[in-house]
Amino acid sequence: MKTLNVDELKAGMILAEPVLTKRGQSIANTGDTLTNQLIAKMTFYKIESASVEEVEEEEVVEEATEVVEEAPKKEKATKFSAPKKPSYVGEQITYSQKLKASPVFQRFQSDYAINIDFLRKTLHKIADGGDASCVDELLMKCEVLFKSKTSIELFDLLGYMRNVEDPIYSHSLNVALISRSIGKWLKYSREDLNTLTVCGLLHDIGKLQISDEILHKPDIYTDEEFEEMKNHPLLGKKLLNGKGFDARVLSATLQHHERSDGSGYPRGLDDDEIDDFAAIVAIADVYDAMTSARAHRDPLCSFQVIAEFEKEGLHKFRTKFVLTFLEHIANTYNNSRVMLNDAKTGRVVYINKSNLSRPVIQLDSGDIINLADSIYSDIYIKSIL
Repeated sequence: MKTLNVDELKAGMILAEPVLTKRGQSIANTGDTLTNQLIAKMTFYKIESASVEEVEEEEVVEEATEVVEEAPKKEKATKFSAPKKPSYVGEQITYSQKLKASPVFQRFQSDYAINIDFLRKTLHKIADGGDASCVDELLMKCEVLFKSKTSIELFDLLGYMRNVEDPIYSHSLNVALISRSIGKWLKYSREDLNTLTVCGLLHDIGKLQISDEILHKPDIYTDEEFEEMKNHPLLGKKLLNGKGFDARVLSATLQHHERSDGSGYPRGLDDDEIDDFAAIVAIADVYDAMTSARAHRDPLCSFQVIAEFEKEGLHKFRTKFVLTFLEHIANTYNNSRVMLNDAKTGRVVYINKSNLSRPVIQLDSGDIINLADSIYSDIYIKSIL
């Protein structure tokens, strides 16, 4: 085994130890064969070195040739270019700018657009009488979006796949991917993860039967309009009934607006009456809605959403699910650069487990502040950079 700087790595080398980001997220495992894409990803996450198995030079060259021949030509670059006209925080190009400039982002964006189009066609096909077989191909197409993605990658990429003019399809795809992440954190089987993904994809199908005037209204709903919108879970379940869908998919479609304290709709169910998969989709639904732009408000950053969950959501959602979700989301953004509401910038250095939305921040000035301390009660994280 030997340790090499990232710029010394070559496609075909075998990793002798796992590769972790500074946030502790795994992007490669012991025994994985390096590819140009993986080396590029390591460069992107500022990983300085990696341990590889020692082999004869001829063997490395031979293996590297095989890997390059199998890899798409567009993956040969080992470094990502910054945007042509970057904005700066201090004198640093922001993480989001580097992400948007990366080949990883470009591929995900293309795959995401393809999936949105296919999801749109599939939902309308089901609404026109199609049965459960319609989702088989959709699920296979979605796999490219979550396969080999860590939570840090997936949530970072999803954060820039927002479309305020698309109230159903992008939201449904996001909810499916977020729900699947929660299922992975709960250690669900692959079969259950696939069913949970379908729950997210179809949960809002009832909105296809809501009038466009309400669905695309740029302003806040009137009481009468909101009552009509609240019918979409019932309309969705009616569309799926008798078409061979898993019972949990029907429950998620009907119950994703139910709340554990009985305050939800359409039936005001209590916690023990809500299906597990519906309870997970409910969390993903709220998270995606709050982190997405709406015509009447800007999106909230993840730490602001965590704060809202901590303030009002812990008794509204299944305790085990929401706590698992919030802890993983907060840890996903550990070591991230952030901007506070007083315009100061810094880096998250420690997540307070008892107050996830208010971590310890090292400011660019070098000062360290604990947002959980009462003296900083008026300060909060406004955006992730």
